[in-house]
Amino acid sequence: MKRTLQKCSVCFLSALSLAAVGHVVGEMKEAVYPAGSRGVKVPFARIESQEQPGAADGEPYAYTEPECVLSMDEQKKIQNEAVSAAEMCAGYYSAEESVNSSKDSGYASVSELTEQQRRDIVNLLGNNGMVSVSDDMNMRNYEDVENFYSQYRIGQEALVTIYEPFIDGTFSSRTFVYRQGILQTYYIGIGWQDNGIPVIQAARTNDITEIRLTEKGYLIYTHAVIVAHGNLKEYYRVKPLPETCRELTQKYVSGLSYVSYMVMITDWDSGNVEEILRPCMFEDVYRIHTGEVFVPDGEGIPAELYESIMMTYFPVTAEQLREYCNYDAATDTYKYEMSISQPLPPFPEVVDYKENVDGTLTLFVDGVWPDYGSDYAFTNQIVVRPLENGAFRYLSNSIQKQELDIPVVGKR
Repeated sequence: MKRTLQKCSVCFLSALSLAAVGHVVGEMKEAVYPAGSRGVKVPFARIESQEQPGAADGEPYAYTEPECVLSMDEQKKIQNEAVSAAEMCAGYYSAEESVNSSKDSGYASVSELTEQQRRDIVNLLGNNGMVSVSDDMNMRNYEDVENFYSQYRIGQEALVTIYEPFIDGTFSSRTFVYRQGILQTYYIGIGWQDNGIPVIQAARTNDITEIRLTEKGYLIYTHAVIVAHGNLKEYYRVKPLPETCRELTQKYVSGLSYVSYMVMITDWDSGNVEEILRPCMFEDVYRIHTGEVFVPDGEGIPAELYESIMMTYFPVTAEQLREYCNYDAATDTYKYEMSISQPLPPFPEVVDYKENVDGTLTLFVDGVWPDYGSDYAFTNQIVVRPLENGAFRYLSNSIQKQELDIPVVGKR
């Protein structure tokens, strides 16, 4: 069995992040008009300063953008290219009914894009030679990003633009440019008018203080100024992850936490499974099982529901659950305990797998922790048994430290 290092294209939002990267819309100095094949060009839009809430005390602070190394003409060209790229994909947005339109802003509040719509947009742009990506999808024409990084590393001037449709219906372009010894991003945010025509909502420049393209293919970078709701570090998964690994990630591990309970951060199997049991596990396991967020009713979780789900996904008994997971015999319920998300958590990614002769799967998982600059923080081997009804059972986990220390969760 060959162990390969794979890649995925995700746009991760940390636990602190409340909005997609770069989606803080500022005031524009000129009115913005639609552009593209309809023949109407966009006046140059530049945001020189904006007021944003302070991180600590809620007081506003003045954010002054650095001087962009791109000329005014180059910036205008990138803006028009972003609008034209969005217009190319407008059919996928106009097919969604616009709701709650703002008459004051002139922007339409479009419905969220489906995964298939985002995939179609990424492929449409990619087939036209553009670098494009969206959440949980491979980047198209990723070689252009690798070439940009190679040129930057040897001190050669370089530029690359990445286009990205977001789940919330917005669209962006992010241009990485290295010139005159300065590394920057030039971001364009696109919204939609009621008539389905794309329009620029934001244009901003930010210096990059550090950037790294890892061996696995993650481009991890740090902005000089972290905008409101931004992450400490931003990243793209540049090199592709095989679709099988992506599907295994989504099915088996994407709902699990490294920082809220013990499932991913301790060695366990059926012989010591009681050591990983925590009441807060149920919330995530319920979401994995149903695809929905658990909504407590204040009366506790019925034992039948709690035990049915937990005994499906782990080799545990009802007696073990009742001993370790806050069972109330008087009401025959389990006390609800929320899984408290920690700031800037790592996330798991299946990079390889093995089909075992007994019908189980061994998943080889890398812990990715972008805010600490690592896509190889620690490694897991997780054994799962697929079940006939589409569910599965976690049978064991082992973890090894790689680039970073394994997170510590408090005692039960």
